[in-house]
Amino acid sequence: MKLFLCMCILTFNVFASGILGEKAPSFGVDTWLQNNNKPTLDIKDFKGKVLYVYGFQAWCPGCHSHGFPTLQKLSKHYAGDKDVAFVAIQTVFEGYSSNTIQAAAEIIKRYKLTIPVGHSGINGKRSEFMSRYKSGGTPWTVIIDKTGVVRFNDFHAKVENIIQYMDMLKKEL
Repeated sequence: MKLFLCMCILTFNVFASGILGEKAPSFGVDTWLQNNNKPTLDIKDFKGKVLYVYGFQAWCPGCHSHGFPTLQKLSKHYAGDKDVAFVAIQTVFEGYSSNTIQAAAEIIKRYKLTIPVGHSGINGKRSEFMSRYKSGGTPWTVIIDKTGVVRFNDFHAKVENIIQYMDMLKKEL
């Protein structure tokens, strides 16, 4: 049974979308912003946590109308929960001159993000995150369980359904 509602138009798809049920690969991030002064961050840093990864582009209308509001609500709901973590990654596959590291920094300020934010895809080179996670475009959500397996990947989901699903994943051994 699918709990989630896809509400966004596919913007770009070279590969079949998603890696549901597979072990989550390395993020493939070129640059990290707002990462507690650490130069790197990767999937292994979240072992034992339910991880919500949000892929966006600065110029993506669906990212601003659905993705970021969802991310903000979820971050607030799980504030202080040591079993849940959040990461946002600007996944550039077009508009390289608009979807810059500076644009990602402006997104952090605009949405008052306190989570690590990465930038993947630079100088005409498509986002490694998108290739590794076979995302269908943006906004793209990936939920990874405590063992590192991708349990959800799609364009959009309702906040209430995500909370219910992540709470279920938190209880799994």
